[in-house]
Amino acid sequence: MNLILYSKPGCHLCEGLQEKLEQVTNIDFDLEIRDITTRDDWFAAYEYEVPVLCQQLSQGEKPLPRLPPRATIKKLEQMLQKYLINI
Repeated sequence: MNLILYSKPGCHLCEGLQEKLEQVTNIDFDLEIRDITTRDDWFAAYEYEVPVLCQQLSQGEKPLPRLPPRATIKKLEQMLQKYLINI
C-alpha cells in the first residue's frame, strides 16, 4: 500500500504528521513525501492545504480525511484502517 504526503519545508504540521506516520506499526505502507514547492501543479493544488495525505490507487490518488494536529498515533492508525482501500 502506498501513501503520499504532500508537504512543504518548514511546515510544522507536515513534519508532525510525517513523524506520526513513521511511528505507525499496525499498518503496512510505503510513504512518499512530496514537497509541493518542487512542482507548480502540486503547489497550485495544495498551497493552503498541506499537509495532505493521499492513498495511491491504480486509478489515481484518493485524499484521506484531514487528521487534527494533536491526534495521537493510535487515532491516526484508526483513521487509516477506516479509510484506506486495500488493493
